[in-house]
Amino acid sequence: MAQTSKKLVLGITGGIAAYKSAELVRLLVKSNIDVQVVMTESATKFITPITMQALSGKPVFVGMWDGGVGNGMPHIELSRDADAILIAPASAEFIAKLVHGRADDLLSTLCLARDCPLLVAPAMNKQMWENPATQRNIAQLKKDGVSILGPDTGDQACGEVGLGRMLEAEDLLVLVNAHFTPKLLAGKRVLITAGGTLEMIDPVRAITNLSSGKMGYAIAQAASDMGAEVTLVSGATSLAAPKSVNNIRATSSDAMYQAVMSNIAKQDIFIGVAAVADYSPTEQSTQKIKKSTASHSLELTLNKDILAEVANLPNAPFCVGFAAESENLLEYAEAKRQAKKLPLIVANLVAEAMGSDENSVTLLDKNGSHPLPRAPKIEIARQLLQYVANML
Repeated sequence: MAQTSKKLVLGITGGIAAYKSAELVRLLVKSNIDVQVVMTESATKFITPITMQALSGKPVFVGMWDGGVGNGMPHIELSRDADAILIAPASAEFIAKLVHGRADDLLSTLCLARDCPLLVAPAMNKQMWENPATQRNIAQLKKDGVSILGPDTGDQACGEVGLGRMLEAEDLLVLVNAHFTPKLLAGKRVLITAGGTLEMIDPVRAITNLSSGKMGYAIAQAASDMGAEVTLVSGATSLAAPKSVNNIRATSSDAMYQAVMSNIAKQDIFIGVAAVADYSPTEQSTQKIKKSTASHSLELTLNKDILAEVANLPNAPFCVGFAAESENLLEYAEAKRQAKKLPLIVANLVAEAMGSDENSVTLLDKNGSHPLPRAPKIEIARQLLQYVANML
């Protein structure tokens, strides 16, 4: 089940950050968001309307008197079926226009005449951003209910470094998706484990379970989008954690256990996605074990079962487990769910999910099995959390 397509008006104002808007449109369209681009005259000096038209698949509007809208009132028509308007980049001048209700071009008039939410992604030189006038304007926009996305800090086109640059397209996509996501988990605290663990044999060798961490990270992002306060306990993975979550690195199974147990109090939901190693070396060498022609044996100790221990706490949160199997998927997953006394477990075949950006899973609870067809992991995450919200 694909996420319902949302309609977004993307307003582009004059500034060098307009080049990022091209990538933003590409990502929005890829995410099944219908994008209508509206540009100011000055924006066309930085990037052409034909570029934005090619990426959005729709004609781009610039002037108040554009004949492309049948009723001759584009400032009214373009926003009426939009779910939101995003201005990215939003220059200091355009932000001032919004504050004072000026309507001297199509985009500013459209914003004044809107009846949908307005999101603004500022982009300007750091001195312009820090100027008291700009800060007053931003404060007023927030007071008026406008969502301010960013800005970011870093290198600027003028050669200076500081706060004021527009967020990257990937970051804006995350924030737009979060805006459109129903807040089904508002007020809930969610703790998620993700990635594999490394059980060190010596400083350079380890036992591990293969895991990219992509599914756990997708669930963390989706839970945050749904309004939850998210803590992500992350094992070994190269992924960057979502900026909106509290990320705790825990490479070994023992470190993950300690991190979970020290943060589990007052959590409403626990989702154990991490591929935690079942065993770890009884003894770890402090120095690299030198290679020799002789055989080498390794004694292993059973690790603690994090999910089972959390599920058996006196005031346990709602627990969701994951079962990655290579055969007999539903049989093994249901046995695991019952053995650990879980209300819900997510089952998937290892070969279909390992390292992929997509997944197909089956949800198992006391009422039976509920398959979710193959889809991007972020979409699987959304559907899983919607199911959890309904169970709660």
